[in-house]
Amino acid sequence: MSVDDVLQKVLEAVPFQLTTDGGPQEARRRFGELPRTPLHPEVTAEDRSVDGPAGPIAVRVYRPPSDKTVLPAVVFIHGGGWSVGDLDTYDGTARLHAAAAEAVVVSVDYRLAPEHPYPAAVEDVWAVTQWVFSHAGQIGADPARVAVAGDSAGGNLAAVVAQLARDTGDPLRFQLLWYPSTTFDTALPSFTENADAPILSLAACKGFTRWYVGDADLAEPPATLVPARGDLSGLAAAYIAVAGHDPLRDDGIRYAELLSAAGVAVEVHNAESLVHGYIAYAGVVPAATASAERGLGALRAALM
Repeated sequence: MSVDDVLQKVLEAVPFQLTTDGGPQEARRRFGELPRTPLHPEVTAEDRSVDGPAGPIAVRVYRPPSDKTVLPAVVFIHGGGWSVGDLDTYDGTARLHAAAAEAVVVSVDYRLAPEHPYPAAVEDVWAVTQWVFSHAGQIGADPARVAVAGDSAGGNLAAVVAQLARDTGDPLRFQLLWYPSTTFDTALPSFTENADAPILSLAACKGFTRWYVGDADLAEPPATLVPARGDLSGLAAAYIAVAGHDPLRDDGIRYAELLSAAGVAVEVHNAESLVHGYIAYAGVVPAATASAERGLGALRAALM
């Protein structure tokens, strides 16, 4: 299936490729300058900090309007190749999750590679997740109804958090993984088929991975780096969203297969006409809106 017609016109009007060209600061500048439509102004936001292993971690706590005093919570982990993105560039996406799931969303400003390679991001997102479980009452959230959500590199980190939560006995309810990086296996067909795809290319996948991996040994990587290598039994139920025109398409599908084989309830949805990062086009491109609503609906249902 070809790229959705409406999306194709948007991509032509506002061309963008995630790339490591020019180094991390230039990559962050390009990403930060993308036009973004303000979303869900009715959702309130409060900046806070959480103690982390390397110092305070900035978080932004979102709350949708609700008659309920206690809401479920979602730890949201942004994407960007573990190297770009922050609370501001993902403000709209976090608001979208809060409004659609009717949940308190805690967005994490984790340390970025290559200045802070693996495992810095894992340490930060896990510290914030533990804080949400132990301080849920402070933000009007129910510690028994906590989910994790993330896109791309954030999907990788969300999958890692789900495994850590299981290991510590924290009652994570759900994991929502948007086009995640989980296997690091570029031999999967989609990496060849979509090597030059819009938004994210195979070269970019490899470049951002190099920045993030740092000195870690990919010959025997730990599950906190490559979650597909972990013990997947007993994990929270999952929804995995992938896109047809994305090098990471088969990566997400493969992870869903592994979860299912381990007895984990998982739903995978392939938006065949869309590209990596499509949730950013929700509200602009009807096909992206529909696919985003499908995943967010699964999140809301899981947290009821």
